[in-house]
Amino acid sequence: MTVILLRHGRSTANTSHTLAGRSEGVDLDAKGREQAAAVVDRLGGLPIRAIVRSPLLRCASTVAPLADALGLTPLVDERISEVDYGSWTGRKISELVKEPLWAVVQQQPSAAVFPDGEGLAAVQARAVTAVREHDRRLADEHGSDVLWVACTHGDVIKAVVADALGTHLDSFQRITADPASVSVIRYTTLRPFVIHVNHTGENLTSALLAKPAPTDEKSEGDVPPGDAVVGGSTG
Repeated sequence: MTVILLRHGRSTANTSHTLAGRSEGVDLDAKGREQAAAVVDRLGGLPIRAIVRSPLLRCASTVAPLADALGLTPLVDERISEVDYGSWTGRKISELVKEPLWAVVQQQPSAAVFPDGEGLAAVQARAVTAVREHDRRLADEHGSDVLWVACTHGDVIKAVVADALGTHLDSFQRITADPASVSVIRYTTLRPFVIHVNHTGENLTSALLAKPAPTDEKSEGDVPPGDAVVGGSTG
């Protein structure tokens, strides 16, 4: 099972340098809408069976063109929603960097709990659980080698990728997930394989379909899917 973790396109909060969190009404800006339209060319040639998205508007707007092109109805899952930043929600980043908690978020995120909000460790737990459960559900419905999209948020993607890499959450700030980027993880019975991180290239189809996916545990262990990928993370 392979999941494409798609971050929403650039939002009005991204350009105003505020921490949007779960604020209502935060949508894509003009550049973000262009990015959402481009997702169709980047991913539309892949045999995607399902789209799961965060309930927030900016994710709904990002996957709408792809869903229309593929004839799929996105499933909304609260567990891949944005971090609940509590009283930090809506504040300017320039203000937040002066807070003592900011250093904890950067240096020891596993210990960071946002005031009146949630902790990053809890975010990772809910998001990883959601991704793995959807993997199992889609395997039951469609069989093996299903490709699907989860449209979510930067910190959520970084937390899921950190888990797949087998690295501690305290290292997740070393991972990048730009607006409209995709990160690709293949889950197998042995372990996850991280195929792409922060891919922002024009087309992902050739990279993912360049070599048939392994079909048994022995081949998965001997030849990780990532070995078939040529090039850097930005495509």
